Amino acid sequence: MPKKTIITCAVTGSAPTPGKNPAVPVTPEEIANSSLAAAEAGAAVVHIHVRDPETTLRSMEFKHYEEVVERIRDSGSDMIINLTTGPGATFKPGNMDPEIVGEGTLLASAAERLHHIEVLKPEICSLDVATMNFRESVFLNPPHILREMSDRAKAAGSKPEIEVFDTGQIELAKDLITEGHIETPPYFQLCLGISYGATATPEAMMHMRDCLPEGALWSAFGISRQQFPMVAQAVLLGGNVRVGMEDNIYLGAGELAPSNAALVERAVGIIENIGGQVASPDEARQILGL
Repeated sequence: MPKKTIITCAVTGSAPTPGKNPAVPVTPEEIANSSLAAAEAGAAVVHIHVRDPETTLRSMEFKHYEEVVERIRDSGSDMIINLTTGPGATFKPGNMDPEIVGEGTLLASAAERLHHIEVLKPEICSLDVATMNFRESVFLNPPHILREMSDRAKAAGSKPEIEVFDTGQIELAKDLITEGHIETPPYFQLCLGISYGATATPEAMMHMRDCLPEGALWSAFGISRQQFPMVAQAVLLGGNVRVGMEDNIYLGAGELAPSNAALVERAVGIIENIGGQVASPDEARQILGL
């Protein structure tokens, strides 16, 4: 077990909606306030998506990212901001002709997906090193796009959080590191339990950890009911952890989480109850080399 464990809180994501849990933050103000509360509860890092305030669905609007970041920075919080670059990689082929783009597709260039990173310069940005089936769509991140995204993140001074959903994606990330697109030590996020990716089990987490390049830093999460079991497993295996409403909207069986802060508080309790300690934002910066 590490001396200190970094908690990341993924506060809203793209999938869960207020219709499933009214506590899911939607507007920039709600997302910023939820992030601040999560940091107060013990999260050193907040992972941020934005949503359309009217439809509540995913958004890539720069003005929403800008407002969230400005609100957090103006608050004086020392939390580490981690902005997503995931939106813009969803392809859904047409039913009759797969060459026709189907409803639900959202594809964008590397420049479009990194625009808010290059302007706002968060300390961390996610980098989904994954092309895979995702529900009924394809999550599309070909290597040449990932190279450009990595280079743009590096130029902006943002450390990529390399999100991987299976072991082959770790091998692709190793190539990006060897080629110099991602600086060492790399920081991986092991994403477990997502449909058609690695399962949220101790065996899967251990195997993925063992596939990481030497010296890599890592964190892990499980979705839904596996969120908290994977917190304990990650700490025991020497990693860091992620919780939050992007991945899970329940505090317990049949009990909707009242906030992201409540999920963070549960993670803090798990870490401390098995003998670990939670890293502050400045300690997390030292661990991650920010």
